[in-house]
Amino acid sequence: MSTPLETVLLPPSRAFIVFSIACAFVLNLFPWGPLPLAPDFVALALVFWNLRQPYLVGIGVAFGLGLLMDIHSAALLGEHALAYSLLSYGAISLHRRLPWFGPIGRMLHMLPLFLLAQVTTLLVQLSLGAEFPGWLYFVPSVTATDRKSTRLNSSHVSESRMPSSA
Repeated sequence: MSTPLETVLLPPSRAFIVFSIACAFVLNLFPWGPLPLAPDFVALALVFWNLRQPYLVGIGVAFGLGLLMDIHSAALLGEHALAYSLLSYGAISLHRRLPWFGPIGRMLHMLPLFLLAQVTTLLVQLSLGAEFPGWLYFVPSVTATDRKSTRLNSSHVSESRMPSSA
């Protein structure tokens, strides 16, 4: 029988990862309307699992979820897939470096990734003749990288791995 602390430190099962990504996908399906504060939940879940389990949730999963989001939103097929693939690549590239930073450092590393994903979809839409939606379009990137969400990734860094201040 394992202690509660050992249970928390166990790696997540594949079923739990699939369940959490499915929940994020369902949250993205809700009609949020003109609410600019709602983040892209699939992007958040992808980044979280790319940082935690980069060998289980990779760029292929991100591309597949992007295609599903394109089908749901009736967007150009591949628009979200490209954005999620770039986001996933960036998160996997940072997955060893990010735990060494504090919450604000993680936030400053993740904000450009979420902005890159939004700029990618915006450039695709603008190239097809859409109008610029305004600066409120970028608010979900900021809400996705607030201090509370960056604390989720701070729990897996042990004190022995942290650099000494001496």
